[in-house]
Amino acid sequence: MQDRVAIDIDGHVAHVRLVRSDKMNALDNGMFDAMAAAGKQLADNPDIRAVVLSGEGRAFCAGLDMGNFAAMAGHAHGGDHVGIGKLETRTHGIANGPQYAAWMWRELPVPVIAAIHGVALGGGFQVALGADIRYAAPGTRMSVMEIKWGLIPDMAGTQLMRHLAREDVVRELSYTGRIFSAEEALEYGLVTRVCADPLAEALETARYIATRNPDAIRAGKQLFNQAPYLQAEEGLLLESRLQDGIIGTPNQIEAVMAEMEKRPAKFKS
Repeated sequence: MQDRVAIDIDGHVAHVRLVRSDKMNALDNGMFDAMAAAGKQLADNPDIRAVVLSGEGRAFCAGLDMGNFAAMAGHAHGGDHVGIGKLETRTHGIANGPQYAAWMWRELPVPVIAAIHGVALGGGFQVALGADIRYAAPGTRMSVMEIKWGLIPDMAGTQLMRHLAREDVVRELSYTGRIFSAEEALEYGLVTRVCADPLAEALETARYIATRNPDAIRAGKQLFNQAPYLQAEEGLLLESRLQDGIIGTPNQIEAVMAEMEKRPAKFKS
């Protein structure tokens, strides 16, 4: 995993770095495996309260490795897709391996903040979409690039974009594959904020989130993950069920006491 993904933990914040910088953090089978392993490591650590996702070097992620496209051209339709098997086969819950590289960030029980710079293209853009929050450097170039290679976006992008941008915008970007800027992405709703130093901003936000009641943060992520797929009555009931599970717990009482006593809270993970 270390030659693809590195994890630094400071207090309750994990910083996940894509470290294949010589390839602009392009996605190959090794990267997919490393990201899945990183996700499991984070999910198994109850002390983690927030995650920052970034890419080393010149880019966040340049998308699928060119070697994968070359290999793809040599495979017959319906066969093994560059060593990852038939894509309709579910290997990671509801997802296949490449989809999981984006969807896993939604499945993590804690907030994930992507710090994006350079480029986030194709699969790399979809990986960023999996984060709860996206901060991008000015001028960062992005694209739903799959059509360039005669493909459709298939790394969970359709399920993520449809809750962020208007349908006609999603269709236009997917049908054309055109490159758009961080500033345009902000206008579309695909990034949260454009900032001069997205990594510093992401780490600051993650550290702040880590000071709040971790039970409420995890329940909030569960609520926001499920709410878009529920009918109103189901969504309202989920709010109530999750809140019932928080009210009166030691961490919720500590949040109240810390606020009243104007001191930092001391939560239990």
